[in-house]
Order: sequence, then structure tokens, then C-alpha cells
Amino acid sequence: MDEWLNLRDIDDDEMRRTLEQTRSYTVVLLHTGPRYTEPGAREIIWEHGRRNMQLRDAGILNVVLPIRDDSELAGVGVFAGSVEETQRIIDGDPAVQAQVLVAEVHPASGFPGATLPA
Repeated sequence: MDEWLNLRDIDDDEMRRTLEQTRSYTVVLLHTGPRYTEPGAREIIWEHGRRNMQLRDAGILNVVLPIRDDSELAGVGVFAGSVEETQRIIDGDPAVQAQVLVAEVHPASGFPGATLPA
């Protein structure tokens, strides 16, 4: 089925050892909001992006993934903080406050040190 991927075998022991290393994270899904197409929305999204860069620079927002298609999903973010901390951060986002974007906040788990390819 996946022969073209050339994946190595991972046995149950390796699965268990790896899964023991997971850590809690919080994932934010951003959707286009009711004011997404209103005048001034682009400027608000620009400031949202600036804030994301500040959060990333501070080590609070670990992964920022703007979605580049025409769907209602506008972006994905991975935060190292708790759901409650992340919700407070998202509540202060200019695009969320202006209802240009709407956020869903979810607990998740992942592997510390996982990175995006350069």
C-alpha cells in the first residue's frame, strides 16, 4: 500500500518508548469570521500576524501555519501553554476581538523537538 514511501518498520517497543515522550500542547484552529471580508479586515489580519511573530519570538507560539486555500480554515497554531493560558492569549488577538477570525482551542499532544523542515 505505502511501498512508494519506503518507510522503516517500527515495532511495539519503539512505539511505547516514543509515546512516553509526548508532551501536552494546545492547538488553535482559526476560521474566517463574520467580519472577514469587511473593509479594514486586511489591516487587522496584518496586526494579527505581527502579534503571532511576537508570540513566536517569545517562545509562546511554537508553530504558525497560515492556510493558503480558499476554505474557511484560516490558520493553525501550536502553543506550548495550557488550554486556559492559550485561550487568554487568543482572546487578546486583534483579529479575534474584531471577529475577523474565530478561534477553536483544543488540547493536543506531540513530540518535544519536532520541527518543520527548513
